[in-house]
Amino acid sequence: MTSSAGNQVNLRNLVLNMLLETEENKSHIVLKRNLDRYRTLPKQQRAFVTRLYQGTLERKIELDYIIGQFSKTPRNHMKPVIKYILRMAVYQLKYMKSIPASAICNEAVKLAEKRKFFGLKGFVNGIVRNISKNIEQIEYPQEPLERLSVTYSMPKWMIQMWIRQYGMEQTEDMLKNFYIDRPTTVRCNITKASVQEIVHSLEKDKINVRCSPLYDKALFLSGYDSLETLEVFRNGMITVQDMSSMIAGLAASPKEGDYIIDVCAAPGGKSLHMAELLKKTGTVEARDITPYKLQLVKDNVKRLDAENIVTKVWDATIFDESVEEKADIVMADLPCSGLGVIGKKNDIKYHVTEKSIVELAALQKKILNTVGRYVKPGGTLIFSTCTVNHKENDENVEWIEKNLPFRLKSLQGIIPEELGGEKGYIQIFPGDFGMDGFFISAFTKISPKDEIFNENAGENC
Repeated sequence: MTSSAGNQVNLRNLVLNMLLETEENKSHIVLKRNLDRYRTLPKQQRAFVTRLYQGTLERKIELDYIIGQFSKTPRNHMKPVIKYILRMAVYQLKYMKSIPASAICNEAVKLAEKRKFFGLKGFVNGIVRNISKNIEQIEYPQEPLERLSVTYSMPKWMIQMWIRQYGMEQTEDMLKNFYIDRPTTVRCNITKASVQEIVHSLEKDKINVRCSPLYDKALFLSGYDSLETLEVFRNGMITVQDMSSMIAGLAASPKEGDYIIDVCAAPGGKSLHMAELLKKTGTVEARDITPYKLQLVKDNVKRLDAENIVTKVWDATIFDESVEEKADIVMADLPCSGLGVIGKKNDIKYHVTEKSIVELAALQKKILNTVGRYVKPGGTLIFSTCTVNHKENDENVEWIEKNLPFRLKSLQGIIPEELGGEKGYIQIFPGDFGMDGFFISAFTKISPKDEIFNENAGENC
C-alpha cells in the first residue's frame, strides 16, 4: 500500500519501523507520534497501520508460537528485523483475512530486500508460504496454562497470578476482553453544552454515538477519523476519558467550594471532571512530577475553560507542609503496573514483572503515607489504580486502614449501583460495562479524638 499524499509511503515498512521503535519506547507513544507524522494518510491506510502495528504487538506470543512450528531457527537467533517481518506476515495471515496470502508473502520478501537482508529472502519466503498453507491446521497447546498463554499472548506468570487471585473463569473472561474492540469513551463537558446538544453535533458529523448505561455524561464514539478535527472536541465540549476513570471522580463526591488536590494528575481527566462537578466553585490543584506531563493538563484546562483548576509541579513522594490537613479531598490515582489497560497499551504485559509489582506497591504506600497528611479530619481520600492485582490494590487498602488514620467509607449511592461499592472499594475488570480495568477505594480521615474513642469502645461495653 502506498499513499498519493506527498511522497509514497510503504505502509508495511512504516509498521516495521514502528515495531523496531517500540523496543525503546512505549507503544501508545510510538503510535501517536507516527499517526501525527503521517496525518495526511487516508483514513483507511491509517486504520491499516494501526491494526497491523497493535495486532503484531499484542499477539506476539501467539505469533512466535506459530513461527516456531515452521522454523528450525530459534526466535532468539533471528535478526530483530526478520523476526518482526515474520510476525507481521503471520498476523496478517491469521487475523487480516481480506489480504491475499500471496500478497502477504510477497510483501514480506520485499521488506527483507528493502532492509538489505538479500540472503534471507528465501528463508522468509519459505516460512511465510508454509504457514499460509497450514494456518488453519495449527495445533495449540492442550495444557491449560500454556493454552491460555499462547491463545491470548499473555505471560504465564501473569495468568497464574490472576487465576490464584480471581479464579479461572474470571481470568479467561478478562483475557478475552482485552481483545474486544471498544469505542472511544468521552465525557461531556456540560459547562459548555448539554449532552443532547453534543450528541446532535456528533451525529451531524456522521459519528456513531451511544450513551453509557452507567453515567449520563459519558458517550461511546466510533466511526470517526480524528477527534481533533471535530468541532465539539476543539471547543472543549468533550474530553477523552474512560468510564472507570469517571467513576473515580464520582467516588470523590465533591461539594461546591471544596479544595481538592489531585496528586498524580496528568493528563488531567479526573481533575477536569472534579472541577466540573464543583460547578466552577472551589479549587482543584492538579499536581504532577514533570513539567511536560503537567503541560498536558494545562492544554486540557485551556480547551475546556476549567477556571477552577490550578497546576503545580510536585513530586508526590515529598511532603508539602503548606497544605497539611487543608484538602477536603485528595485524589491519589497512583503509578501502577497498568494491567487493567493492556487492551489499549499492548506492550505493558511484556514489561511488567513480579518484582516491579512489588516495587510499585511499595511506592504507592510511600505516596499514600505522604499525601494522606493533606486531608482534613473528616475529609476524603480516593486511592485508585488502573491495574488488576491484589498486591497493588486490596493489600494496600488493608495497609491504609492498619497504618494511616483512615477508614473505608461506603460508595453506595455515590457511584452507579451496578458496581456495588458497599465495602468502600471496587475492582473493575477489563470489559465490565465496556470499561478498562480499574480499582477504586474511598476513605474518610479519622481525627485523633475519633481514634481514641474507637480504641476505648470495647472497654465501654
